[in-house]
Amino acid sequence: MTSTRPIARVALATAALALAGCAATKIDDNIAAAHAEVTARGGPDFAWLTTDAAQAQARDDVAHALTRPLSEDAAVRIALSHSPALQALLFDRAAASADATQSARLPNPVFAFERLASGGSPNQIELTRALSVSLLDVLLLPARAARADDAQRRLRLQLAVDVLRAADAARRAWVDAVAADEAMRYAEQVGDTAQAAGELARRMESAGNFSALQRAREEAFLGSALVDLAQARRAQRGARETLVRALGLDSNEAAALRLPEHLPDLPAALPSGDAADQAALNGRLDLRLARARLDELAHAQGLARVAGTVNGLDVGAERRERTGLPREHGLTLSVPLPLFDTGDAGRAAANARYDAALARASALAVAAASQLRAADAERRDAHALALQFRDRLVPLQATIVGENLLRYNGMLASTFDLLADAREQARVVQQAIAAQRDFWLADAAFQAAALGLSDTPIDIAEAR
Repeated sequence: MTSTRPIARVALATAALALAGCAATKIDDNIAAAHAEVTARGGPDFAWLTTDAAQAQARDDVAHALTRPLSEDAAVRIALSHSPALQALLFDRAAASADATQSARLPNPVFAFERLASGGSPNQIELTRALSVSLLDVLLLPARAARADDAQRRLRLQLAVDVLRAADAARRAWVDAVAADEAMRYAEQVGDTAQAAGELARRMESAGNFSALQRAREEAFLGSALVDLAQARRAQRGARETLVRALGLDSNEAAALRLPEHLPDLPAALPSGDAADQAALNGRLDLRLARARLDELAHAQGLARVAGTVNGLDVGAERRERTGLPREHGLTLSVPLPLFDTGDAGRAAANARYDAALARASALAVAAASQLRAADAERRDAHALALQFRDRLVPLQATIVGENLLRYNGMLASTFDLLADAREQARVVQQAIAAQRDFWLADAAFQAAALGLSDTPIDIAEAR
């Protein structure tokens, strides 16, 4: 096909270039949206450290926070503004956002140049210039842009989940570390008491005031106390290092880390959870992620129906010059013929991916309600148990020890009775520390369930 119309008819390609420039990178928008999601759920601000100055400021903030015993809120702030692991996730999400932006852009137009010389006459030259663009990509641009918008929306939610999971990990690590510190200090006190009791038992046996059986019992108590102390020290080191990793502290920062002596006091009562739990269930991030994934796959499914059958449609303008002949202009059109691949497999795959995501979203909705109920029940049971230790068992044991001490002073109780009470008191206090720790961990687990930070895997691969 030839024509004398000017090559300016390739204005279609120019329009394609203009359309390609309309898709701006959404990384900053995603970070801002994730900030809004996190703060709306009571989380602190997080920092994306993209400059040396920002990294230096984060290190200064950490150094200032470590000048005093680290509170739970301070630990979460450090994790969200300093942890290299979180920074890696933020950069990964930024890369995924850029990929989503790229997926909505048109491919560049193709310019072709051809020069042919006649073998019989070197002066006979033919020059061909062509510029082509994918018309199919232009036609599908709105659908691809809609799919990219769905991907960006999913990435914003995933980014918020990443940040809140980092905060949850820091919170749990802090609870474990503080409880382990407290348990170790108490184990050291029990060990000192056991050492003194063992020495006293040996002296009393030598004086004939203790039997070999009584002395052996105190020696066994000493051995058990030393084993408990070794285990407490090992647990304390492990919990502390877990916290160091969750916060992203280096060796110098880890050496400066100090923790409070006790966990926060138990709340007197827990709020009724029915209405709040339903509201939390409706706003769970994992359910919103599943819905965003469904929207993304729905657009991918529509694209597969079209592009699976006609996977190419290129139009272009061509200009040809021959020695001694008038210039020729024309348009070109190329279409792949669906002879060997009709696109049925691609359409079937897109349909299956959508159906799988739909089933996964349904399963997640069922699991979410169950998970929230279980987490709430666990939190309430742990709270009741911790209150029982704090308000009843520990005070009663202290009363028993005090009363027996009075009896001992009046020569109505033996040293053996006092040591037996000390052993029982040590057991109860250790259980009370563990019960308080378990409540705060259960509370963190409930908050994570309410936010939708479950470990249920969600397919977040790019829609194809």
